[in-house]
Amino acid sequence: MAKVLVPLANGFEEIEAMSIIDVLSRGGVDVIVAGLEKREVEGANTGMKFIAHTVLDEVDVKKLDMIVLPGGLPGAEYLAKSKKVKSIIKELSDKNKPIGAICAAPWALKEAGVLEGKKHTNYPGFESHTGVEGYIDTQKVVKDGNIITSRGPGTAICFALEIVKILQGDDAYNQLKEGLLVDFC
Repeated sequence: MAKVLVPLANGFEEIEAMSIIDVLSRGGVDVIVAGLEKREVEGANTGMKFIAHTVLDEVDVKKLDMIVLPGGLPGAEYLAKSKKVKSIIKELSDKNKPIGAICAAPWALKEAGVLEGKKHTNYPGFESHTGVEGYIDTQKVVKDGNIITSRGPGTAICFALEIVKILQGDDAYNQLKEGLLVDFC
């Protein structure tokens, strides 16, 4: 079973994180939700507190197949500035494993040095943090090699479904898409 790390920092975008966690779990992926510094993490918009499975320092990176970063502010900034997050991104990239980020979170990919020369998307106007070179504003989800990015809350389900396709194949993707009544991806 594919193992995917979803790190959460205070100020994460709830729709993106929950869509990723839920859709990947339904798609048969083992999702490890890790708080950046502690297990209790607060969302950006609701003030709700969420309890992660673990903290980032306790994650065994060698067992991961992918990392997926939700956006939201200031959560994406905390991820982008985290030495540990950048280290995990680099380690997975060196092994050509898939790396995903949505909304403002591609900023962390830029900071980790894996976005250069790659086509990508992000939340509109946030390319000042990710770079305009390779930026695409006309697609919900952009894949370039092992990098997969998406635009924001409204594209989160499409983004998560695309990750299911990458990790679990077309059959799992199609079955899940149909079961979720998704006809907009």
